Amino acid sequence: MSTLRDYNKELDDSTNAESEKYVYSFDFDVMHPFMIKSFTPFFRGNNVLELGSYKGNFTQRLLPLFSDITCVEASSEAITEASEQLPSHIHFINSTFELAQLDRKYDNIILTHVLEHLDDPVAVLRRIQEEWLTEEGHLFLVTPNAMAPSRQIAVKMGLISHNSAVTQAEDLHGHRITYTLDTLERDARGAGLNVVLRTGIFFKALANFQWDRLLQTDIISKEYLEGCYQLGQVYPELCSSIFLLCNRMKK
Repeated sequence: MSTLRDYNKELDDSTNAESEKYVYSFDFDVMHPFMIKSFTPFFRGNNVLELGSYKGNFTQRLLPLFSDITCVEASSEAITEASEQLPSHIHFINSTFELAQLDRKYDNIILTHVLEHLDDPVAVLRRIQEEWLTEEGHLFLVTPNAMAPSRQIAVKMGLISHNSAVTQAEDLHGHRITYTLDTLERDARGAGLNVVLRTGIFFKALANFQWDRLLQTDIISKEYLEGCYQLGQVYPELCSSIFLLCNRMKK
């Protein structure tokens, strides 16, 4: 693990232009609800470990579903902000995943838009599999998708060099890799995980900043958003995010 990373600095999005921001309303208002919709049929029990909780926006959506929530986050500033907004019973641990010491296992472990930030993703996935996931538990693994049409269009426009490139804005926020379904599955299996389901979340042909503008109008309806979600189930390789449901490899 690199000792030079400043996780609080990677959190800062204040200096980027609108089209180069890292966090958008599209993420919170569209992707988060559809992630929950994708995950819910596979949740087990009342406990969950969220790895990389950021400022607690996704954690907020877990409150109606779990009574026992633990969050591990490397940024102390993110934890401070999250703890001010969320109930006191949520257990926050300020640590990297490589160094975190957890004294129990979990039935549900959520890792959304985080794996691409890790210096050694396979090592962290292996730790999840060996130390933190119960025998019958599920890992919900989601990353941005290099093959999303919005990204492929950006390549054709000359804005980025190739589909799996790490852009300058992504690099500033700690990205190390841009995954496709096959490379994500490669790393999951390399860590000893069993892939139960491979799919995508939300068909996406527009950039996030374009979505943010559209969501402020009446052009986009709830029915249209649901249609993009359903189409993503047909064409997972063309989704905004890719999703692997994993469990421990049976011995």
